[in-house]
Amino acid sequence: MRYITGNDIRIICHYLGMIMQGVGIILLIPIIVALIYNENNYICYIIPCLISLAIGTIFSKEFESYTKLRLKHGMIVSSIAWLWAALIGALIMAICLDVSLIDGFFENMSAWTGSGFTFFPDVEILPHSILFLRSLEEWVGGLGIVVIFIGIIIRSGTSAARLYKSEAREDKIKPSIKNTLKKTLQIYVIYTAIGILIYILLGLPIFDSVNLALTSISTGGMSIKNANVGFYQNNLVYIVTMILMILGATSFAVHYKVIKTNGKSLLKDIQFQGMIIIIIAVFSIIALSTNIVPIEILFHVISAITSTGASITPIPEMALWPGATLLLLFILMGIGGSSGSTAGGLKLVRVFTALKSINMNIRDIISPEGRVITSKIAGRKLKDKEIKESTTFITIYIMFIAVVWFILVLYGADPLNALFDTISAQSNNGLTTGIIIIDLPVAIKIALIFEMWIGRLEIIPVLVIMRSLFEIIKPASKKKSSTRTKSKKAKIIRDKKTSTKN
Repeated sequence: MRYITGNDIRIICHYLGMIMQGVGIILLIPIIVALIYNENNYICYIIPCLISLAIGTIFSKEFESYTKLRLKHGMIVSSIAWLWAALIGALIMAICLDVSLIDGFFENMSAWTGSGFTFFPDVEILPHSILFLRSLEEWVGGLGIVVIFIGIIIRSGTSAARLYKSEAREDKIKPSIKNTLKKTLQIYVIYTAIGILIYILLGLPIFDSVNLALTSISTGGMSIKNANVGFYQNNLVYIVTMILMILGATSFAVHYKVIKTNGKSLLKDIQFQGMIIIIIAVFSIIALSTNIVPIEILFHVISAITSTGASITPIPEMALWPGATLLLLFILMGIGGSSGSTAGGLKLVRVFTALKSINMNIRDIISPEGRVITSKIAGRKLKDKEIKESTTFITIYIMFIAVVWFILVLYGADPLNALFDTISAQSNNGLTTGIIIIDLPVAIKIALIFEMWIGRLEIIPVLVIMRSLFEIIKPASKKKSSTRTKSKKAKIIRDKKTSTKN
């Protein structure tokens, strides 16, 4: 049985074409910055964006009658869309900065997924338009490439709902997905605008304020300064950035309810409660066991759990922190923020669900025979399906981390530092111990690109596309095998007939 047919591919091409058009339009925006700063690099943006627009238009028009989207189509569209967006960004950098395509692809995958790694040792010499390009990609990628384009160009309905789910999103603010996305985008824009305004009031230049707000609320962490947020040496800037990181890592459904409930929805949200408790607990442990400056501890704890990856401590200095401190930070990176937010990682709700399931199993063992054991999370009874999905996801997540970690160690990286950076890549965090540099072997660059990609899509859509590719290839080999089998049977029948006649 074929799981992927010609019609499936046409449906995928139709919706993918629409997103390609969106990517082409979005990535033309940095030209405005190029004009403001008199950077004559417009062609760097125009050629790749026209390619994206042209191919996208061909796909969407050629297959416009193929609109019956299923969840498998949505997941494949999402998976390819992130690769395509990174490729167009890579082409822009390859033309503008004369970097290799693989390095450009790494840089843009890091930006789109909100990972925040960079191969550029000196980002301050980059054109303003390129710096803004990275920040813009993080801001759009924070909500999700597909999610934003559903809200702008795709009609509300079943197709929109399936594309929404394909980017690992479940929360609904409004009855329809279209209205949910509009409201989410509205909240996102308001927080971004407030962040920009506050940074300007604190004395930051407008360009710095815009980029810092875009990358903080999106929990992306890419900076226009070599020293990241530490460049500003301003505690008020650090505090505003920490607040924006927490807001970005909180579910948008909770943000929407804050005004209606006078803030009660925020305080009652189990994921927000968990995030604040974890921040306080880990901060206290590190502060009591090390001599690190408290503001540095708090900033990096929040940066880790929100999967932002912003920093105020130089990388060489951070790499020398006690092993126990780094261990706590990469546990936080792995946990991540709330589901329905811009944060990466496992997500708090999955971790809580897995812990509840362990507690249920222990209670089941010690309870009287025949007693039915149940558990609740946020006042709601946990379903067996939720427990199974969470534990399965966590298992697969750890397996992929182990594979990439092994590759880094195989190439000679320090095991602890390699584990830190591997978890940082898959949780789309960006904090690093200094392993990730432009001189990395190509195999490691590809492994890290893959890890950032699957981390942002939460693995399952990538597994779907990998399985689909296998299904496309498999029928051809089956057909050959079937032909051989039939010819062998025909030969046996002929031999029998000949033997009978004789």
